[in-house]
Amino acid sequence: MRIDEFYDKAYSWILDKGPSLLLGVGVLLIGFWLIKILAKWMNGHLFKKEVDPSLTPFLLSLTVVVLRILLIVSAMQIIGIQMTIFAALIGAIGVAAGLALSGTLQNFTSGILILLLKPFQAGDNILAQGQEGTVTAIKIFHTIVTTFDNRMVIIPNSKLSNEVIINTSGSGTRRLDIELKFNNSIDFETVRNTVAPIIENAADAARAYENRIGISSLEPDGYKVMINVWVDAHGFVETKMKIQQKIMEALKGSGLKLPGLG
Repeated sequence: MRIDEFYDKAYSWILDKGPSLLLGVGVLLIGFWLIKILAKWMNGHLFKKEVDPSLTPFLLSLTVVVLRILLIVSAMQIIGIQMTIFAALIGAIGVAAGLALSGTLQNFTSGILILLLKPFQAGDNILAQGQEGTVTAIKIFHTIVTTFDNRMVIIPNSKLSNEVIINTSGSGTRRLDIELKFNNSIDFETVRNTVAPIIENAADAARAYENRIGISSLEPDGYKVMINVWVDAHGFVETKMKIQQKIMEALKGSGLKLPGLG
């Protein structure tokens, strides 16, 4: 093919396909921009309507994905790409794509199950896949958990719907267990009278269940005291440290000594 023939054909193609190509690209760019604006509006609207925080990210993600797919298909039709060819291409790679996307589809289905069955919600503290933290968002394919040391952990939804999950804040309260060891020379009633006011007056202690102080085990060189105190599930670690500090100060102030402490 001579160079002038190539230029003639290229010029003809530009005149024939150029306008539709530019229009398709323009529709694509404007469409992505409008979808972004719509997502921001939906986020604010759902917040004002006080929609379940677990459901909001899921609905936003699903809406954006569906709209983007429809936009891309529309742009392809404007440009002139034959959908029959596109469909044949999809059919040719359908088996491979199905195998590749099986995990993704499972994550999608699991996300729906999580939102319907509500084993946990956004804001709950959970222990899953060896990670413990607060559920930040439940999205289409994965759930975001922020650990207590501020690490963002992304867990596939299928792992959360098919395996064991411990919801540490689902009941609202948790039992804090503290075990202390004393010498046999120390009277247990003295220990009880020293510790009891602390756990009963703890600001974060929940009153739904009875707090307990008792001897958990007897040993040749002493005995162990188990303290069970019910506290709010949220802020569990902070409450634990506060109560333990108060117990330590009270024991020292009363003259009682723990093994290894002067």
